[in-house]
Amino acid sequence: MWRELAIVALVALVALDFWWRRRFRRAKAEAQIEHERLQRQQEQSAFHHQVRQEAVFNSMVEGLLLVDDRGRVQLANQAFANLFETRGEIIGKALLEILRLHELPEMLERINSGSPWVSRELKYPGPPELWLRVSAAAILNPDGRRHGTILVFHNQTRLKQLERTREEFVANVSHELRTPLSHIKGYVETLLDGAKDDPQVATRFLQTIARNAERLTLLIEDLLTISELESGRVTLNLQLLSLHQLVGKVCDDFKARAAGKQVLILNEVPKLKVRADAIRLEQVLSNLVDNAIKYGRADGRVTIGASAASEAKVELFVRDDGPGLPAEALERVFERFYRVDKARSREQGGTGLGLSIVKHIIQGHGGRVWAKSEAGKGATFYFTLPQG
Repeated sequence: MWRELAIVALVALVALDFWWRRRFRRAKAEAQIEHERLQRQQEQSAFHHQVRQEAVFNSMVEGLLLVDDRGRVQLANQAFANLFETRGEIIGKALLEILRLHELPEMLERINSGSPWVSRELKYPGPPELWLRVSAAAILNPDGRRHGTILVFHNQTRLKQLERTREEFVANVSHELRTPLSHIKGYVETLLDGAKDDPQVATRFLQTIARNAERLTLLIEDLLTISELESGRVTLNLQLLSLHQLVGKVCDDFKARAAGKQVLILNEVPKLKVRADAIRLEQVLSNLVDNAIKYGRADGRVTIGASAASEAKVELFVRDDGPGLPAEALERVFERFYRVDKARSREQGGTGLGLSIVKHIIQGHGGRVWAKSEAGKGATFYFTLPQG
């Protein structure tokens, strides 16, 4: 009896042990599956968080850099890479290895010393040259300890260029206005001092005053024109124009001027149509033809021609057979107040703004303008317009 009970108890214990082992293995497997599921979920959540974070960082216009407390890069966004044209992996590198800006370690030192935020304007020598406003701020852990530093790079190069252009423009305008005004003032004072009593002298002086007043008028008109063009306030009245007919009108307007220098104006424009603003296009052609007559040779010729550069563009040119332009002037000749021969240009009555106006008008039509020249073989000015 006892023997049978012992056997039954033993079998029961073995069965119970088997059942518990089996249940434990199942529970362990389920726990492992649940652990792996949670781990995958955490990894997926971390991945999505990183993707969102990188998307936010890379959508920023400003360059962004995150460095640890040792000054080593932990994160850099796409704007930073584009701004400094960094190539290769920069994560883990020291800040000075990437940017040769010795002011940055000073900014990090101030952050390390307890300053929550630092901002400085810096010049990056390049190339290309960059002007930057760099802001640095400490990144703190929840317990208040510093975890690293975030640096934001604002590109202010365009702003600096505009400031420089404005300063140069003001200086040039002041200079251009000062010359005719000083002439007018000088001749008026001479007349008041007694020269008015001599009719011949008075007439000559008054003619000089009138000439300088006219130059001032032209300069102011050109300044107003270029100001309107650069501000974008000018609305072009685009229409289908017969190019040959419009060029013919400009040629007729300059026949008397050309005859004074015995210059022949040739209209070699074929029957093409363009989509342009008639008044502005006439202004472009007038500027170019006027320059060709002024600076071309006497007894020479000025040729205006055109051809279809493509299905969408027409290419026009104005050519003279004068002394031409030096190679270094070809890139700068469309700048405001740039003159190849300053004395000769002022003597001819030029304001130094004509070709800059030409450039802005053509760019407003979606075209481009350029010049070609060889010393002693004249100069040719080209521009493109949309074909009608």
